Formats: sequence, structure tokens, C-alpha cells
Amino acid sequence: MQQIILSAITWHVQDNRVIRPSQCGFMEGRPCLTNLISFYDQVTHLVDEGKAVGVAYLDFSKAFDTVSCNILLEKLAACGLDGCTFHSVKNWLGGWSQRVLVNGIKSTWQPWCSPGLSFGASSV
Repeated sequence: MQQIILSAITWHVQDNRVIRPSQCGFMEGRPCLTNLISFYDQVTHLVDEGKAVGVAYLDFSKAFDTVSCNILLEKLAACGLDGCTFHSVKNWLGGWSQRVLVNGIKSTWQPWCSPGLSFGASSV
């Protein structure tokens, strides 16, 4: 199911040019290395010109774990994702549960995303 949803979203994103051409990392033919090489080229060019360069490194490795399902689905609706794919994503997100284990003690299972998500005046 995940592969079907990924294919539908990828098709929509590419067909409707939702993501800028400079985006790298999960787009076919544009790996993270492409972005790194471009960044390195720009920084070395500025340094060669004697300009000051500042860089901040951010770790987003766990970022998806903190994404609100409501916000994610609102963004998908706002970029014009078709209704069938949108509702598939919504149903898929609503089907997960999680619990915490600390020192051998387990919490009760809780929904990962609330199944009763609402999106205001979205037409999807």
C-alpha cells in the first residue's frame, strides 16, 4: 500500500511541478549528493572571492516523527493531490498505533494519528 501511495504522490508532484527543481534527496535523478556538490561549489566560489561564509548544520533525521498528521494532510490537500490518493493517505496514517516501553513497563496502545482528522474547508 505504501508503494502505491508513494507512486501516486510522486507522479502528482512531478506532473504539477509542486517541488522546485533545486530540491534533492527523494526525487528521481536528484540524490542528496547532487545538492551537496552544488553547495560545495557555491561555498568554495565565495571563499575564492574572499567573502565570509557561515554554515549551520541541522539534523532532521527524526523530523518526520514529529510531523503533525493534520498539517501533513493539509499540505497534501493544498498542493492539489487528487481525492482518492488523499483519502488513501489519510486512512493509512490513521491506521497506526504506538506505545512506550520504559524499564520493562509498557504503556497502553495509543493511535499514532487521530482517525477523526478534520481539515476545515478542504474540498478533498
